[in-house]
Amino acid sequence: MTITPVEIRHVRLRRGLAGYRTTATKRLLEQIVASYEEAWRERADLRDEVERLEGELARFRDLERLLRDTMMSAERAAEDLRTQGRREYELTVQEARLKAREIVDAAEAERERHLAEIRRLQAARAAIRADLETALGELAERPELEDTGELRLPGQAA
Repeated sequence: MTITPVEIRHVRLRRGLAGYRTTATKRLLEQIVASYEEAWRERADLRDEVERLEGELARFRDLERLLRDTMMSAERAAEDLRTQGRREYELTVQEARLKAREIVDAAEAERERHLAEIRRLQAARAAIRADLETALGELAERPELEDTGELRLPGQAA
């Protein structure tokens, strides 16, 4: 059971045969009351401080929870971005390889067309050369044609 400073103030001590000195006893009781009042004030102040600190602690715990949630969200977002970036990178590389293959295939097809054209032209040149050699051979076999230095085509008048 606790005694309040007010209760101490109202205490009346009985006097006995060898009783205490009233003035000294009252002074001592006043000092006890003052000390006890100070202790009660400090206790009330400390209780208020504890309540204030508990409120701050609750606020800090809420902030901590919020920061933890934010950090986890940021980590998830970063991981999602990394995953998405990896996917985009792989897709870009795949598209680039496909485009490169298309370019190489187109270049090889163009090369084949050019080679075919070269072979066709070489065959045509060989045929023209053979025709020219045949024509020159026939001309050489016809002594009636003199070498006048002019070139005439067959069916052309002199």
